[in-house]
Amino acid sequence: MAFIVSSIVPFPNIAWWLQASGADKVLFDGAEHFEKMSYRNKYFIAGSNGSIQLSIPLESGREQRTPMNDVMIYNKERWQTRHWRTLVCVYKRSPYFDHYEYELQPLFEQPYTSLTAFNMATIHWLKKQLRLQFEEAFTENYVRHYDDATADLRSIKPGIERSPLQIPEPYYQMFADRSGFVPNLSMLGLLCTEGPHAMQWLKDNRSMLESWMAKKG
Repeated sequence: MAFIVSSIVPFPNIAWWLQASGADKVLFDGAEHFEKMSYRNKYFIAGSNGSIQLSIPLESGREQRTPMNDVMIYNKERWQTRHWRTLVCVYKRSPYFDHYEYELQPLFEQPYTSLTAFNMATIHWLKKQLRLQFEEAFTENYVRHYDDATADLRSIKPGIERSPLQIPEPYYQMFADRSGFVPNLSMLGLLCTEGPHAMQWLKDNRSMLESWMAKKG
């Protein structure tokens, strides 16, 4: 059986879903400490000037060293409204946005206080749309190292999304004609442009996606 261990992140990127789609079980680490400059409270989408970083504001800010399960969202900022408006602005003209809009919008209307709760809701939403069946488990205690049979995705940090690639577009991406193709964005982008074909696209482009992972994106 294939296992991966992962941080609990919002709307994981394309390479993350490649790993999850081949896993029998995903172990979500809620015991690890929050790390700033990581995916734990942010995700990236394509914009007219390159990648757009959408961040979830936190109580006590980003400097905290708190177990992920204890990290609370700072809801005095209207971040959900801002995120949703940005997604609509970016993807409303994509081929499949209308297909997903009414199921996606409630994630930005229902109040969340826990970062883990919101992040898992986004993962479950994408998992449903991609029709994946991997088993889920959650850590109770932090484990620094796992055996070689377990793929550890916890240390992967943002980076590759900030540098457009000068390559032929592997899939239709909003604004690529203006700012270049931006790799390894949130799965939301691929889903809105490829729709039900997104999983087949993952399988057909495994080697390219693994190269993105090697760049720590």
